Amino acid sequence: QVQLVESGGGLVQAGDSLRLSCALSGRTFSSFALGWFRQAPGKEREFVAAISYTGGVQYYGDSVKGRFAISRDNAKSTVYLQMNYLKPDDTAVYYCAADEGPPFTRASSSWVTTYDFWGQGTQVTVSS
Repeated sequence: QVQLVESGGGLVQAGDSLRLSCALSGRTFSSFALGWFRQAPGKEREFVAAISYTGGVQYYGDSVKGRFAISRDNAKSTVYLQMNYLKPDDTAVYYCAADEGPPFTRASSSWVTTYDFWGQGTQVTVSS
């Protein structure tokens, strides 16, 4: 059974950086494309970033482009989300997700329904 466990969330100030991690177990890590989503109270789940099976392709949501970076370490079965220049609007629960795919496209990587497995989420709070 596939499990995803996020870590690294917390309370930071505007302008700070934070790195989230998500460890996958139960299946071969490199067989999944991976994504990060977030959900603020009262809002729909929003696409943040996605990364292809080998890590060679990344896609980002418009609101985080240029500030966030997704990466993966297949040897450690872990995907990361480096978040820089955080803003109060980035406050949300952040979820990682795994997609057995294929294909991995810009469009499909941003859809919640693309992903087969989800983590439990980690809270990120950015104070002004």
